[in-house]
Amino acid sequence: MFRVLVIVSALMLATAPAGLAQRPAATAKPALERFTVKSEGHPMAVWARRPPAAKGAVLLVHGRTWSSRPDFDLQVPGLQRSVLVSLAAQGFAAYAVDLRGYGETPRDATGWLTPRQSVIDILNVLAWIASQHPNRPKPTLVGWSRGGIMAGMAAQTAPERVSNVVIFGFASDPDLEFVEGEAPDAPAKSRNSAVAAESDFISPEITPRIVVASFVEQALKADPILVDVKDDTDFNGFVPSKLTVPALVMFGSEDPGLAIEEAGKMFAAIASHDKQMVVLPGADHAAQLEDTHDAWIAAIVNFINRPPVRR
Repeated sequence: MFRVLVIVSALMLATAPAGLAQRPAATAKPALERFTVKSEGHPMAVWARRPPAAKGAVLLVHGRTWSSRPDFDLQVPGLQRSVLVSLAAQGFAAYAVDLRGYGETPRDATGWLTPRQSVIDILNVLAWIASQHPNRPKPTLVGWSRGGIMAGMAAQTAPERVSNVVIFGFASDPDLEFVEGEAPDAPAKSRNSAVAAESDFISPEITPRIVVASFVEQALKADPILVDVKDDTDFNGFVPSKLTVPALVMFGSEDPGLAIEEAGKMFAAIASHDKQMVVLPGADHAAQLEDTHDAWIAAIVNFINRPPVRR
């Protein structure tokens, strides 16, 4: 039997083991570090905030439009919204990768990015992270939106490289197939826009304007040009019934791009018996940056620190 956890109120996080869902005492935040990790010879920018004695590691994978720093290390005046900082405060070495063409990782010679290439790069970065923490559990892999399905694909492809996988802000009906849209002959290299940067913030009740303004500024600075993607049929390689590692499926209750019926169907199909589903009330697609930030962090930390499953 597997256990399903659906959080319908952030207050229910308090039922977790003492201290896990609570904000830690204020301490100096670790400095932002930048590493270059080679994947098949290509330089991948990896960002990190690491506590002095990490008890484990987490790798974060961004979504379609924006790179790691605006998504996972957002700096907001007067508010703590950096995922890297919050995970480091909980004792984890927190890493985030810029996929090809995003942030400080250059495009490769093709100018395109495919899901298959991204999964290869994620697996190579996971191997590098494991080498940085040889006496700790394998990293937990967290993917957001398009990064969520790629995280699932990576964990399915090489389960020995991860301890857990978190699929956040993504769900699809496992009985349906991805189809390839029309792609131009050459990468368009279109400019990103402030409208696109604001589009993930749907619920004003949980999204202070200062968060949106900070995200727009930092996202456009990090990613002025939209990455060109193709070969979405690669996503048909994600088969939940072949995903055997412990899995957390998480999404906001107000995420307009996600159908709870599809999420439930995907969750039920995941092969691992060690799995949970968490619904963050009131949150939309950018739950890690909104007023649901603490609940988002707590759900992941609680999953990582859960008691062992009896087999």
